Amino acid sequence: MPGDNFPGERIESLVDELEGIIEEAKPPFGKNAQFKVIETEVFFNILDEIRMSYPEEWQKSRRILKERDELLASAAAQADSIIADAQQQALTIAGEQEIVRLAQQQADDIRDRAQQYERETRYAAEDYAEQVFTHLEENLKSLTSTVARCRQQLNEGANTSNQNGAW
Repeated sequence: MPGDNFPGERIESLVDELEGIIEEAKPPFGKNAQFKVIETEVFFNILDEIRMSYPEEWQKSRRILKERDELLASAAAQADSIIADAQQQALTIAGEQEIVRLAQQQADDIRDRAQQYERETRYAAEDYAEQVFTHLEENLKSLTSTVARCRQQLNEGANTSNQNGAW
């Protein structure tokens, strides 16, 4: 979907559209501005689009988690490979005491760097996932609040119309 760069953006756009419909709606003849007439079919169509967007947002969240796990696995595999290479180099070079000591020190340094890289990658991936989930959670809360408010306005309008014998 065009412009759907961040999880929840499509839902947020649809909620904005609902708000626009309510804001642009005209009050019925002889009524104050608190009550407005809206096209329920358009309103419900947008609500249906919002409902259909939920699974898409959940899939995006799952994909982000999968990417994070793959990134962590890749970092761990790379670290293991670096460690294995360092150990192999240390065994190949083994001969003199000093050469062996230097090779072990180099292997330890490489292992430490690989472990640091793995930690940094994991933290970055977890931070990114946390940001995405926070944004998604905020959007879902906003959407829920907006839908509840719209439903309440519809119910209040329907109750007033039923009480006045109109509609």
